[in-house]
Amino acid sequence: MSVFFEQLRAQQEYLTGLRRAFHQHPELALHEFWTAEAIERELDLYGIPHRRVGATGVLGTLTGDLGGDRVIALRADIDGLPVQETNDVPYRSQIDGVMHACGHDSHITCLLGAAKTLKSARGAFGGTVKLIFQPGEEVGLGALDFVEAGVLDDAGRTFGLHAASDLLTGSVAAVPGLNCAAVDHFGITVHGKGAHVSRPQLGADALYVAASLVTQIQAIVTRRTNPVEPVVIGVGKLHAGTTYNALAETAELEGTTRTVTPESRILVRQQITHLAEQTAEAFGATVEVQWREFTPAVVNPPAITEEVAEIARRIDDNIQVITQRPISLGGDNFADLALRVPGVYAFLGTGNPAVANTQNSHHNGNFDLDEAALPIGAALYADYAFWWLTAGAAAL
Repeated sequence: MSVFFEQLRAQQEYLTGLRRAFHQHPELALHEFWTAEAIERELDLYGIPHRRVGATGVLGTLTGDLGGDRVIALRADIDGLPVQETNDVPYRSQIDGVMHACGHDSHITCLLGAAKTLKSARGAFGGTVKLIFQPGEEVGLGALDFVEAGVLDDAGRTFGLHAASDLLTGSVAAVPGLNCAAVDHFGITVHGKGAHVSRPQLGADALYVAASLVTQIQAIVTRRTNPVEPVVIGVGKLHAGTTYNALAETAELEGTTRTVTPESRILVRQQITHLAEQTAEAFGATVEVQWREFTPAVVNPPAITEEVAEIARRIDDNIQVITQRPISLGGDNFADLALRVPGVYAFLGTGNPAVANTQNSHHNGNFDLDEAALPIGAALYADYAFWWLTAGAAAL
C-alpha cells in the first residue's frame, strides 16, 4: 500500500465532507464562483499558493523542497450540469435545476486531497506540481485558458481522471490509445416564410425543414460514414413556430457530433452543413449553420499510460487496473491539455451495487457515486505526481 493511500484512507471522512459540500453547491459552466472560492479556501488551509485563471479557474502551485525544474500538471474539472437532482440524500443539490451529475465534485475532492498529502511530503521531492481546477468542461471551455496563460509551458506531464459509474469501486482504467471522441456542437437556424396552414404554397415552413433535418441527419451515420468507425450525431433541441395553425417562420435546432478521427470529424461537419442547405433550398427556405469545436479526441500515449497503470497497481494490492476498455463517445477537453504536454486520462471506478444509485448513468438526475473511491482517486493523483518528480525523473 502506498503511503499516500494509507494517509488518504485515514481522511475518508474529510474527503467525503468535501465532496458533499461541492455536491450541494453545483454551478454551471463558467459560473463556478462559489466553487472557486471554496477551492481557494482549502488551498489556503494547506498553505499552497494559488491564483485565478479566467474568472473561475483556479491554479494552485506546489513546489517541493529539494529543488529541481521538473513540472507535472494535475487537472480536475469543476462545473456542474443543468440537471434536476432526484436523489433523496442529505447532501442533494441545493441549487434548483443544477446538479453534479457527472462526478466533477469528486474530481475536485480527489485533487484537493492529493494537494494536501503532497504538501505534507514536500520535503521528499523537488520540482513543481501545478493543480489545475478547470471550469467549463461540460461546454468545451476552460482548458485553453490554462494553455494560453502558459500554465503548461514548462510541464513534462499532465494527468486527469474521471469518475466512471460503469466501473466498480476499487478499479482504475488506464487504457492506451483512443479513449474519448472528438466533440463538436452545431446550431442550425432555418428561415422560412409565414403563411396560414390552409395555404402552405404561399409560405416556406421552417418547422418542416427542421423536422426533416432531424431525421435526415441520421442517414449520414447509416449511409455516409464507415460502418466500422463510430460516429454519433444527436439533436437535442428543436424550437419553432408561434401558433398551431401557421407555418413557422423560423426554427432552431441544436445538436452534437462525436467522431474518432480527424478525417471523419471534418467530413461529418461538411455533410451536415450541405444537407441543411440543400433541404432548406428544396422547400423555399434558407439556413444558417454554426459550428463550435468542444474538444479533440482523447488519445493516451501507450508508454505514458503504462506509467499511470503501474502507479495504480502500487497504490494497493486490491486495486484492479483495467488496460482494455471500449472507447467512450463522450468527450473531455482534457485533450486540449494533452495535445500540448504528454498526458494520460484515466477513469476511476465509482460504482458499487451495494450503494444506491452509484451505477446509474452520468448526466442523470439519480446519479451518485461511491465515496469509498475518493481516497483511491486522490492517491492516484498524488502518487503519479510524486513518481514523476522523483523516481520518474531517474527513469528517463
